[in-house]
Amino acid sequence: MQHICSMQKKEIYLVTGAAGHLGFTIVSQLVSDGKKVRALVLPGDVLASRLPSQVEICYGNVLDPLSLEAFFHISPDTDIFVIHAAGIVTTSLKYQQIVYDVNVKGTRNMIDAAIKFNATKLVYVSSVHAIPEVPMGQVIQEVDHFDKNLVYGMYSKTKAEATQYVLDAAKKGLDATIVHPSGICGPHSHTYNYTTQLVIDCWRGLLPMGVDGGYDFVDVRDVASGTISSCRKGGRGECYILANRYISIKEFFRTFQNVTGKKLPRIMAPMWLAKAALPVCSLYYKIKKQLPLFSSYSLYTLATNSIFSSDKARLELGYATRPFKDTLADTVEWLKKEKSIL
Repeated sequence: MQHICSMQKKEIYLVTGAAGHLGFTIVSQLVSDGKKVRALVLPGDVLASRLPSQVEICYGNVLDPLSLEAFFHISPDTDIFVIHAAGIVTTSLKYQQIVYDVNVKGTRNMIDAAIKFNATKLVYVSSVHAIPEVPMGQVIQEVDHFDKNLVYGMYSKTKAEATQYVLDAAKKGLDATIVHPSGICGPHSHTYNYTTQLVIDCWRGLLPMGVDGGYDFVDVRDVASGTISSCRKGGRGECYILANRYISIKEFFRTFQNVTGKKLPRIMAPMWLAKAALPVCSLYYKIKKQLPLFSSYSLYTLATNSIFSSDKARLELGYATRPFKDTLADTVEWLKKEKSIL
């Protein structure tokens, strides 16, 4: 009797921004699924020690093509799946060279390396902020062209420029897919992003009032799952919005109160009053050395259209989202374990 054995081709996942909130969650899910993972981490980043022990850590920088050579150095018989999650989020409207360099030049370097080393697939983590706004009440869906002049703010412009570069590479033959997360929140935010800081401030009773408006908040674990799924199911040159649903600040407070039992302010300041208080808020956060929850850009975001459709991702990627109440509850429990809200 003749036996025919088929050898399955080896594969590896290369993840940038692995020490960040989303990157850490992506890496953890991949390891849990038994995948081989190599993580790009900045030299000296103390958060690298938190990554799962199974992860191969490669110290480097997306701005250093030489370090990317080492990151991409894989045996030729291996399928390379690249998830480019590295980036800098900022609510500042001022031009910051480092933000442009990491978000735009870093992405170009990653694309060029993926082409040079014949990556099987590249998934770029963009943002819904790269998508041009539409009038209030209309649903925001995926687009197939990005222009930095059609979006507002330093962060949005850099993500739009980088996203178009990825699309152009896909047209030239690179199997690249783009995902657009909305406002990421959830546990394991070791660097304390804006939403995590909001949860901490709510717990400590540091918010005298809320503000009218809201945003689309999505669980980091759901975004991670959608991003990983796009490695296999995402179409070349296709974009997918990974969002949840619009949640007003009032609902955010109410849900937090239901989860924790803590009372939060019922007063919602109108947008004009919140804008008038910005100088005082900026001084407060500067003294506290905290991320400024309220800035010109964040208030602008809370007041603009945030109705995103994830129908395409749900249909093609099998993308799914959990209740926002569960996200808040899990975030609070994680912060308790980290002793960050005691």
